[in-house]
Amino acid sequence: MNTSEIMGLDKEYVMQTYGRQPIALKKGRGAVVWDVEGRSYIDCVAGIAVNNLGHAHPRLVEAITRQAGKLIHTSNLYYTEEQVKLSERLAQISPHGKAFFCNSGAEANEGAIKLARKYTGKGEIITMKNSFHGRTITTITATGQEKYQKGFGPLTPGFKHVPYADVNAVAEAITTDTAAVLVEPVQGEGGVIVPPNGYLEELKKLCHEKGVLLIFDEVQTGFGRTGEMFASQTFKVAPDITTLAKAIAGGFPMGAVLASAEVGSAFQPGDHAATFGGGPLACAAALASIETIECEGLLRKSREYGKYFHDGLCQLREEHGIVEDVRGVGMMLGMELSMPCANIVNEMREKGVLVNCAADVVLRFVPPLVITREEIDTVINILDEILARISD
Repeated sequence: MNTSEIMGLDKEYVMQTYGRQPIALKKGRGAVVWDVEGRSYIDCVAGIAVNNLGHAHPRLVEAITRQAGKLIHTSNLYYTEEQVKLSERLAQISPHGKAFFCNSGAEANEGAIKLARKYTGKGEIITMKNSFHGRTITTITATGQEKYQKGFGPLTPGFKHVPYADVNAVAEAITTDTAAVLVEPVQGEGGVIVPPNGYLEELKKLCHEKGVLLIFDEVQTGFGRTGEMFASQTFKVAPDITTLAKAIAGGFPMGAVLASAEVGSAFQPGDHAATFGGGPLACAAALASIETIECEGLLRKSREYGKYFHDGLCQLREEHGIVEDVRGVGMMLGMELSMPCANIVNEMREKGVLVNCAADVVLRFVPPLVITREEIDTVINILDEILARISD
């Protein structure tokens, strides 16, 4: 089928919940994807920070193929070797000792909220304005952006929103019923907002003093995106609970809740569950993803190539007055403009680059960690041409 035919069937049979770009993708390799007409694009979206290994990585393809030929699903009524191996690996590479597996970031955040309430016996969760934590009723309530909540009330009770990067606001919001503070180490959907120096450390100290759990939503920042395996390691702050999804299995759907051994032990049989959570196929993919990140030096590459990308964007800021700010860490970058960026997204797509817009005015760049310097140069040059035309 061609793109027009695919779009027609989508309109007829699929619930229209997405504002899709008018292309139909067919295949990918590394940081490049091709549409059904054969046009190629440098992918700076990576499935929204999911395809950290790029597309069709041989290690991941081989692991999924091998496991699919043995065992795809069992439910959690039984043990599997793949799940316990992944749990062990996550304990080795994270600040945590216990894992619960699910299928998405929203599920992971729901699980973390339940775990925090079960462990503390308290109900209140403090989150940040401008945050994003998922699309379920509870996680849109946790999300500090009203646009995601509009039309879906009544919302889940028990949440407070305070300004991001304001520890005093958190301190004022804590009560005797506060179970946890939930925060993205770097706000993604909010516009790639990097915390100021000391903020996360002060937040950790405050939570410890008040007997409140600290939850890091690392759904977007995990698995090399910020230059370390987890953003908690980038910022050198260990939370009590971490939520993961997106890149955990290199593109295969999966989520996880990690916690310290003490906090994680609050969950008892029957407290929480997920039919597909931690299935052998997803776990095999996640193990291959972690191995690939480590063996191919992708953490170092995220730091080094992320800086190279960041420097290129900063040069464009110096040359074009329309650019208000460039920010980010590792391979998670944002360019804030003085105007909405939707049209620029469209123009870049027409010129062979996929990028998306966060917070209406921020071009977000979260490419696969395997992107090359030459591909980054191409992205910068194309963006330069577009900004120069708009600025004239």
